[in-house]
Amino acid sequence: MDTLANGLTTVMNNEMRNKRECVISPASKLLGRVLRIMQLNGYIGEFEFVDDGRSGKFKVQLLGRINKCGAIKPRFAVKVDEFEEWEKKFLLSREVGILIISTPKGVLSHKEAKEKRMGGRLTAFVY
Repeated sequence: MDTLANGLTTVMNNEMRNKRECVISPASKLLGRVLRIMQLNGYIGEFEFVDDGRSGKFKVQLLGRINKCGAIKPRFAVKVDEFEEWEKKFLLSREVGILIISTPKGVLSHKEAKEKRMGGRLTAFVY
């Protein structure tokens, strides 16, 4: 069971139905970090972790700005100079959307990873 793929699918389904809020269950640390990157880039509003005694849930405010999002499987390894190729594969155009990458310094968007000159593993995409 992939909690990241399930969470992003839940966000996408609720976004298509024009909902203002969604509940993602189960929660994971990786999913929380991906949601934080999406929030910093303006795709979602506030989100909070709700402890239910099991693995927890995320309550996410939706802003209606996501056209498509999803997990990238398998999680390909990416070097700093390969970001252009992966942008062409997963995003609509050059400046539209973000790739979310898991790096040794944490989860970053591909723009931050380019600035810090870091590679990592492709995790998700949003546009």
